[in-house]
This record gives sequence, C-alpha cells and structure tokens, in this order.
Amino acid sequence: MSDTSAARKKRGAAAKAAMLLLFLVGAVLLFRYTGLSKLLDPQGLRALVEGFGAWSPLVFILIYAAGVCLFLPATLFTGIGALLFGTLYGFLYNELGALLGASAAFAIGRYLGRDFAASLIGDRLRKYDERLAFNGFATTLYLRLLFFPFTPLNFGMGLTRVSFRDYFFGTLFGIIAGGFVLTFFFATLAEVWASGDWWQLANWQTLLSLILFIASFFIPRLVKKLRPDF
Repeated sequence: MSDTSAARKKRGAAAKAAMLLLFLVGAVLLFRYTGLSKLLDPQGLRALVEGFGAWSPLVFILIYAAGVCLFLPATLFTGIGALLFGTLYGFLYNELGALLGASAAFAIGRYLGRDFAASLIGDRLRKYDERLAFNGFATTLYLRLLFFPFTPLNFGMGLTRVSFRDYFFGTLFGIIAGGFVLTFFFATLAEVWASGDWWQLANWQTLLSLILFIASFFIPRLVKKLRPDF
C-alpha cells in the first residue's frame, strides 16, 4: 500500500471515529435539551406506544431498539414492555427490541469506529483482539450473563474483530435469562399495582420472580464451571 493510500485510509478512519463521537454526544444532548426526554417517563412512553393500537408491538420494538442506540436505559423499556404486554408477549417484544438495538449499535460501532480503533492498537493489544475474535461467541455470551452494561458493550464489541454472527448469537442467548426474569418481575408488579392490593406482593409469583432474579446472577459461575475456557 502506498503512503498516499495509507494516509487516505487513516484520514477516513479518523473521520468515521469523529462521526461516532458526534453521534454519541448528539444522543446525550438530544434527550437533555429537547422534548424527546419525555420518553424517559414511563407513563408518557406507555401512552405513546398504546396510541398505535394494533401496531403497538412493532412500534414498541422499534422504540426499544432506538433507545438502546441512544444510550437510554434498556431496563426502562423492559419494564414498559412487561406493563403493556404481560409476561409472555412482553418477554418476546423485549427480546426483539433489545436484540435489534444491540445489532444496530454494534453495526454503528463497527462501521464508524473499528478502523480507527485498529489503527491505535499495537502488537500486544492486537493479540488480545485476535483472541477475542476467536472466542467471540463465548466472550459475548459470558459478558451478557454477567449483566455487563448493555449499550456500552454493544458499541464496544463493534470496535473489536468479533464477527457479527458471534456477537449476534452470543447476545441472543445471553439476554434470554435476564430478560425473562425482569419481564416476569415487572409484569407481576403491574398486576399488583392494577389491583391496588399490595398484600398480593406476598404471593408465589413475587417470590418466584425474586428467586429467579437472584439466581440469574449465579448463571455465569455455573457456565464458568461447565466451560472453563469462557
């Protein structure tokens, strides 16, 4: 590769990295200084989604995905999904929204930041990058099971050599347990809230949701014992 081509490639990578930085900063400013911050209000978000009637599941999935890309808390959308659609459908729509958002964020990080990140790492870090790529599925799965911050991981994995396929399936299987537990927990709270009888919290559903939530933290340890190479 000629010096001119290398310099052009380096400038292109830097320009993309600048675009990624502007995107991230813009996402923060967008919700801080505009009316879109109302989406952080559970009641407002719920009213918005319900207003689309039969299209509400699709709208919710798209809003969930967009929220993930804009660094909004995924737990907020998971709770709204449980309130709107119950445990079963809420879990399904939550998973689709989270998976779509995670995939989009990965693609943004990969396209805008990967070249620049690769130009910064030396030989030593390059070995870790290659090793990470070789164990892409296992690494992604394990970090998901550890409840590693959702959105930073999405963009961060896009900066590595991990393939989209490994990342996608690692995310798919990694968020199932936590997603179901949180959806079940929020759906149970919604039922109690609707009834107005807070003594219903002392029932088997609440107890089961708490047990499942606590047990989900031990899944990574179990996986580690079964697969020491994780």
